[in-house]
Amino acid sequence: MSEEEKKGGWFSRLKQGLKKSSSALTEGITGIFTKKRLDASTLEELEDLLIMSDLGVSVSARVCDRLSKNRFDKAISAEEVQQALAEEIGDIMQDVARPLEINMENNPHVILMVGVNGAGKTTTIGKLAKQFKAQGKSVMLAACDTFRAAAVEQLKVWGERNDVPVVSGKEGCDAAGLAYDALESAKTSNTDILLIDTAGRLQNKSYLMDELKKIVRVIKKFDEHAPHDTVLILDATTGQNAVLQTEVFIDLAGVSGLIMTKLDGTARGGVLVACAEKFKLPIHAIGVGESIDDLQAFDPNDFSKMLVGAEI
Repeated sequence: MSEEEKKGGWFSRLKQGLKKSSSALTEGITGIFTKKRLDASTLEELEDLLIMSDLGVSVSARVCDRLSKNRFDKAISAEEVQQALAEEIGDIMQDVARPLEINMENNPHVILMVGVNGAGKTTTIGKLAKQFKAQGKSVMLAACDTFRAAAVEQLKVWGERNDVPVVSGKEGCDAAGLAYDALESAKTSNTDILLIDTAGRLQNKSYLMDELKKIVRVIKKFDEHAPHDTVLILDATTGQNAVLQTEVFIDLAGVSGLIMTKLDGTARGGVLVACAEKFKLPIHAIGVGESIDDLQAFDPNDFSKMLVGAEI
């Protein structure tokens, strides 16, 4: 398959995946701006719609300010509003779109994966492992969510599928010790990338904090520059909870980048924009489905236009 065909396939999946989010915005904007002038009342309606679409207060205010400067008290179409919204979102997202880059000199390049249980962390690790292998890199997985037997088994399944080794221990074993064992194994075997799965029990935040800090401390004993990436997996269906989770995990683990999953299952895809605007963290990839090809590098222009239903 050519690169153009791959791009076209992803483009279609992204459009379909963001359909719930774009339909909600398109219908809302059309309802407000049918044969109307842009006045204080319509701006207030638009701001309410954008906030309800999980774009966040700050982003919603920016869009309304942009429109009011240029078009206040003039006739404006729904299409023009969508275009302005797409441009504003594109501007915000342009600065944070950054692929997950591997430094082959790290030996291994350590990626610590964090996020709440159910966000799609283990599945994302499996998909990344396959993508890295397809690039010719060697990969190892570490099952450091030691309190959930299901998470360990799921990671082992991904390991078998991708033909990559998985370092695991007994249920309830010390996660930091396991991470150290995985580091030693990856180093000894000259593995390029080590992906470390972790627990995400936010209901017991202090315990999770201690565990994550211990894992990071142990990793740094092995390599003072590791983890080289700490990637937070967010579930789009949680809406504004994704913003709260980002705040928590920045404090817990010093997050260096984001991946958002399940954009196809929600009308709340705008929350990715709210996270980008608030935290300015790199967005490495987004997921719009279950298959391996449904996790792709984040493109701010495609995303912003698809999200608001603007014409490409």
